[in-house]
Amino acid sequence: MARHIKRGDTVVVITGADKGKTGRVLRVITDKDRVVVEGINRVWKHVRPSQRTPQGGRIQKDAPIHMSNVMPLDPSTGKGTRVKFEVRDGHKHRVAIKSGTDLGRLGKA
Repeated sequence: MARHIKRGDTVVVITGADKGKTGRVLRVITDKDRVVVEGINRVWKHVRPSQRTPQGGRIQKDAPIHMSNVMPLDPSTGKGTRVKFEVRDGHKHRVAIKSGTDLGRLGKA
């Protein structure tokens, strides 16, 4: 099944503590329907001293957020939009519902 969000997209958070914030998708976890968005859902991780982190301590990292809580950002309006899929020239494209802007190609249809 095609996803309405893929890595590298700019998305807007529509619910939760970070509602209204935008960020770039760093990773898509398909089996759990979650995405990791840059600067969204920041959590503290307590790190034990090791060779990689000799000091140890607390670091902040981006935690996954459910895919239903984000919307792709429409480049022409600057707001979140729903997505429909259209086949053009033998390739499946994501198209913004509100403005009809092409959001990118997915692959062979």
